[in-house]
Amino acid sequence: MALVGFVGLALLVGAADGAIASGTARAWYFSLDRPPGAPPEMAFGPIWAVLYICCGLGGWAAWRRAGAGPALRLWGWQLFATAVRAAAFFGLRNPALSIAVGVLTLGLLVLVIRQFGAIRRGAAWLMVPSLLWTGYSLYLDAGILVLNPA
Repeated sequence: MALVGFVGLALLVGAADGAIASGTARAWYFSLDRPPGAPPEMAFGPIWAVLYICCGLGGWAAWRRAGAGPALRLWGWQLFATAVRAAAFFGLRNPALSIAVGVLTLGLLVLVIRQFGAIRRGAAWLMVPSLLWTGYSLYLDAGILVLNPA
């Protein structure tokens, strides 16, 4: 049951992010000039689903080994920061704020991976896709900020 809870919580955050990024926010994003290497529209849903599932599995694996300690609190904070970042970018349409929150998220992910690595290596590896995506999305946000100065 705990596995369902961890993955479900992560997917719930993903669903909230998806709701924020839909409709007029999605139209706004695709009206912007985007940097080279920006993914096509159809890629976001599957990518985000995989990221949130990996995040939930990583949290669950660490919890099984170490319980609800400091590593799991960091995991929760990075999940929260990820949600805030989507709200900053898509909800507020503020790439600069999204970059600031993204840097915080990146730092939290590094700490989570380090803590999870000390508990269970597999849990740490499950967080690496989120780290890579966060770094990549910082590039996208910075590119959007530069290419759309208004």
